[in-house]
Amino acid sequence: MAYVTVGLPALGFVAALAFSLRYGFTLRDLALLAGMYLVTALGVEGGLHRFFSHRSFTAGPAVTAFLGVTGSMAAQGPILFWVAVHRQHHACTDRDGDPHSPRPLGPGLRGRLRGLWHGHAGWLFTIRRAGWTRHVSDLVRDRLVMKVNQYYFGWVLLGLAIPAAIGGLLGGAEGAAGGFLWGGLARIFLLDQVTWSVNSIGHTLGNRPYRTRDNSRNVAPLAPLSVGGSWHNNHHSQPALATNRHSFWQIDVTGMFIRTLDLVGLASDVRYRRAKK
Repeated sequence: MAYVTVGLPALGFVAALAFSLRYGFTLRDLALLAGMYLVTALGVEGGLHRFFSHRSFTAGPAVTAFLGVTGSMAAQGPILFWVAVHRQHHACTDRDGDPHSPRPLGPGLRGRLRGLWHGHAGWLFTIRRAGWTRHVSDLVRDRLVMKVNQYYFGWVLLGLAIPAAIGGLLGGAEGAAGGFLWGGLARIFLLDQVTWSVNSIGHTLGNRPYRTRDNSRNVAPLAPLSVGGSWHNNHHSQPALATNRHSFWQIDVTGMFIRTLDLVGLASDVRYRRAKK
């Protein structure tokens, strides 16, 4: 599965570039890429991360299912697996037991690069596949979450079919191909790189306004693409919060999305930033 997770979207991204060299990169392709990217990025950061992993707010069945489905369409793993890995990361951040710490794996530059690759995507090839369900006992008891988790591969295929279908309606066969490649496979590849960069770069380079026990860092340039997830030191300082924005200038699209859900009554018990003492 690691080879499929890493390799297939990469091949799809190359195919999308080749397709655009032949047929051009249209506004339709851009819209499908951007639209599907935003929906699935919010599914990952707002759903898999802040909602399912940290329980930073509560929601009814419709929002729970929506966040589970859109997060699954990112093809980064089923809900239970994604959450278990992330909770283990927080329990052992940058220490033994952290699934994807980018700590150097050997001396010198080579060891640092090996560690960076491990923290980025290499961990997918080495992670232990047994015993992780103990980290998600609360989710295992939730019938709706288990149902969404059960159909993970169907949601991944849906995430490929939606942009292909929209592209086909707007542009025929060429539009369907562009939607499948750009709104589907290339979108998965690009979001993967951003999400994994929070794990690798976000524990290697960046600002540390909070002296946490780990090496988490804020990576400002990634904030728009990660929909607020790259304020990683902010998050590790107060991981249960629904918002990562600790300064007025920090972009946190996911935090705004959760606030909107709260305002319209679709989210409750939202954990906002604690007041300074």
